[in-house]
Amino acid sequence: MLVVDDNKVIRQLIRVNLELEGFEVVTAADGAECLDVVHQVRPDVITLDVVMPRLDGLRTAARLRSDSRTKRLPLAIVSACTQYEVEAGLDVGVDAFLAKPFEPDELVSLVRQLVERGESDPSMQLGIRAGADTSATAPSGGTSGVVGGGGGGEGAECAGRSGS
Repeated sequence: MLVVDDNKVIRQLIRVNLELEGFEVVTAADGAECLDVVHQVRPDVITLDVVMPRLDGLRTAARLRSDSRTKRLPLAIVSACTQYEVEAGLDVGVDAFLAKPFEPDELVSLVRQLVERGESDPSMQLGIRAGADTSATAPSGGTSGVVGGGGGGEGAECAGRSGS
């Protein structure tokens, strides 16, 4: 598991919540650092913030998708993103979105879904927006959901406070 966020407090919050559930977690402060460590760490899932210095989450996702070694790696945006960012994320092949602020159990559930999906069919092409809508309204008022690979991108939103 690789957690990428420029905010140290949020990075640690995500790391601790996932470690409490048994995940091994490595963190990176931005997309450039993510690309530096992803091949050493070889994570099962990557969570990305959108707004980060040097290399933002959407450009990082696009680079991961263009690399044959990481093109099928499950990617989740964890950010207070706009509808534009959701659409741009879907266009580059992001698999899931979780709005900030989020409940820890929402995060854990989303990561588990992505890990299980990757384990159940490692050859599946992620990022395809076809089939039924699998997004779910989160208790915090945001929306989280796994999309792609049979999920539904239409209607998926990453709502929350503006900014990240």
